[in-house]
Amino acid sequence: MTVRIAMVAGETSGDLLASHLIRAIRQQVPDAEFFGIGGPKMQAEGFDARWPCELLAVHGYVDALKRYRELSGIRRALLGQIRKERPAAFIGVDAPDFNLWLEGKVKDDGIPSIHFVSPSIWAWRGGRIKRIARSVSRMLCLFPFEPEIYERAGVPVSYVGHPLADVFPLHPDRDAARELLDLPRERRVVALLPGSRQSEVRNLADTYIATAKRMIERDPWLCFLVPLATRETRAIFEEALHRNEALDLPIRMLFGHAVEAMTASDVVLVASGTASLEAALVKRPMVITYRIGKWQYRLMKWMAYLPWVGLPNILCNEGLVPELLQDEATPENLAAALDAWLNDPDRRAALEARFTELHLTLRQNTAEKAAEAILPYLRQGVV
Repeated sequence: MTVRIAMVAGETSGDLLASHLIRAIRQQVPDAEFFGIGGPKMQAEGFDARWPCELLAVHGYVDALKRYRELSGIRRALLGQIRKERPAAFIGVDAPDFNLWLEGKVKDDGIPSIHFVSPSIWAWRGGRIKRIARSVSRMLCLFPFEPEIYERAGVPVSYVGHPLADVFPLHPDRDAARELLDLPRERRVVALLPGSRQSEVRNLADTYIATAKRMIERDPWLCFLVPLATRETRAIFEEALHRNEALDLPIRMLFGHAVEAMTASDVVLVASGTASLEAALVKRPMVITYRIGKWQYRLMKWMAYLPWVGLPNILCNEGLVPELLQDEATPENLAAALDAWLNDPDRRAALEARFTELHLTLRQNTAEKAAEAILPYLRQGVV
């Protein structure tokens, strides 16, 4: 008997997560077939991509508004295919703005709808939980504090852990990372991660370079690694180096290799986001920073109700690492916070122990746990 499953994954991270889930489901249901919106990693697992996941990549509210008609048309076309083909279940992987509408429609049609990766309802005010409760048959959460939120709202929920915790070694090998990057073992290294998007790099490049200048004045033996995700972000950072007359700084730009750079470093300066979680999983002390438009920042500050923006602090429910945001993100403040980590080995050791505890909490064999939570819904819909 064949089980057909519709899926939608958005962007590269969703493609990777969904590919692992497809593999885990197939271990239990070898004849399962998958179709919908996905990327190359999903297709490598036999996924029938009716549209590529890159189409769902939008950058900010303006881009989303410009592409609303296009994305709405794709979503309605896929809904028509789902209604015609009647899969056993629909699985939306992240991309909540796209998927929750679809999940509500297929649920109303009697098809179980599962959402994999909880939206950040814990970070923002508002009634999004009510919409989720109407739309999903089950929520799969990556973080251990999330299920309680859904249980209070009456939403079936499973905690499945975070996939990065399965992939990252519990005890990172800094010497191996330094050898890979051709760095002396005795050199003190600072990793600078200004973000993966062009807008993030534009907002932070000048500040990061000025921070490096201040740190090198106090310690001439420091060196800096700047992993950049694309040619475009590298060009933006290179322009900032020229603009700030900083070509003589010991800064090495890398194409990718963000995890290796963080593993090799003594301390990390990181834009808030998933990279801060990666820094925690490689047990590195860090300073979290971010700069956005003034009015956008005011709106986000008004909407937020948690005291932190960085995932390490949120997950540990404690201000373990400094967060210097917006007007506080000055080169002087950032350099001082980074120097404080470099000059306090006892504090670094205590942080490493806390991050090891966090790693163990998040390491749950995510794909297998997610598949286990989904299997009961599939058994109801064998065709």
